[in-house]
Amino acid sequence: MGTDASHRLWWILGLWVVALGVGGYILFRMRRRQEVLRRVWAEDDAIEAQRIEEEEDPSEKTFVARWLYLAGFRSSSASALFALATVACISAGVTVALLWQASGLVANSVRAAGDVPGGVGDLAAPILIAGPWIACVFWALGPWMVVNSERKKRVRLVEQDLPTTLDLLATMSESGLAFDSALSKVIESQKKGRPLTQELETFQLEVLSGIPRVNCFRRLSQRIEVPSVSVFVSALVQAEQVGAGFSNVLRIQADDLRNRRREDANMLAQALTVKLVFPLVICFLPGIFVVTLGPIFLQFIKLAEGVTGAH
Repeated sequence: MGTDASHRLWWILGLWVVALGVGGYILFRMRRRQEVLRRVWAEDDAIEAQRIEEEEDPSEKTFVARWLYLAGFRSSSASALFALATVACISAGVTVALLWQASGLVANSVRAAGDVPGGVGDLAAPILIAGPWIACVFWALGPWMVVNSERKKRVRLVEQDLPTTLDLLATMSESGLAFDSALSKVIESQKKGRPLTQELETFQLEVLSGIPRVNCFRRLSQRIEVPSVSVFVSALVQAEQVGAGFSNVLRIQADDLRNRRREDANMLAQALTVKLVFPLVICFLPGIFVVTLGPIFLQFIKLAEGVTGAH
């Protein structure tokens, strides 16, 4: 037992040394990169130009970098930090699992479950033995769950702000304002820090920097990657290419988005009864069966044990 415990401790120490070495190397590379960027982009105007240049081609990023980019993690070191967080979580999960097993809690839990009548302990033993490693998997998936949650939150905020933005743009365009002026008014009226507002501000900066408007529209769609925004951008790109006015296009898009949201709400309402079946079967019915049939099964088990003991 002492040899096994020492081996486990050496494995834990080795994992932490590897994790710290990888983390130190990544942090060293990040600091070197940041130092180079500070030297090259010393002025505020140059830093702003660099940000616009980085956002010109978001589709050319790697899979992980683009996934983090769409979730709102747009720093140049986002991929490195995600890898570092994943390695740290895996190391922490393995450490907790090994300590959990070394403490004897798993063996005590399996022994206690074996005392339950009816063979329940035999069914629960594999789950109790695999419990530490299941917790390790959840630890390892922590960074992924955080990024996935941020992406869903970002999509939800964009879909919340888009109908109001389209209605305002359509109304001001119909009143005679140019698209750029109407967009400036809309941005000023929206809350700061919202994803759609930030992307529209970036769109304005790109247009002012001399990038063609069609390319700016396409990059706006690539930076957000939400279906409703992609449809809206496609209509504006087509109107820009054929020389049509934006007012009619914006009004049609606003009405179409409102109709689609109404249809989605109706579909969710109709699917509610079907979705209630799963929690009903999984959560409520087992409880009802345990309350109603549990005493009968316990009496049957005691009767069977008494009969077998008598023989």
